[in-house]
Amino acid sequence: MAAVESLVKVEEKPVNREKTCPLLLRVFCAMGHHNNLSEYYRGNVPGNELQIYTWMDATLRELTGLIKEVNIESRVRGTTFDFVLVSPEYNCPRFNAFEIGLTVAGNRSPDDSKTLGNTRYLEIIVNIHF
Repeated sequence: MAAVESLVKVEEKPVNREKTCPLLLRVFCAMGHHNNLSEYYRGNVPGNELQIYTWMDATLRELTGLIKEVNIESRVRGTTFDFVLVSPEYNCPRFNAFEIGLTVAGNRSPDDSKTLGNTRYLEIIVNIHF
């Protein structure tokens, strides 16, 4: 999977979370592996969906915390959260996956401060490693 890197730094405006309606982020959590992209064909999605209401300025670290709130196994220190963007291929029934960042429970990582606005996400798959 190719890494998604922005060539142009987009300056983000702060989101007023009291006045801005949150968006629905569909997160698919898989333990130890990523979901197979064929599971997304023809309007289907994997069964391991977690729906999170959040804003475009949410960081990967913030999403990690929300996932840990509902997924007890992922609370172990050192657990790796590998965030991947899943998007449909233009004019084709296939999907592409792009790595967007990695966080580690209980430790700092370089991608902690990446935001959804930086990723231009559609749906995010989270692969959790122990």
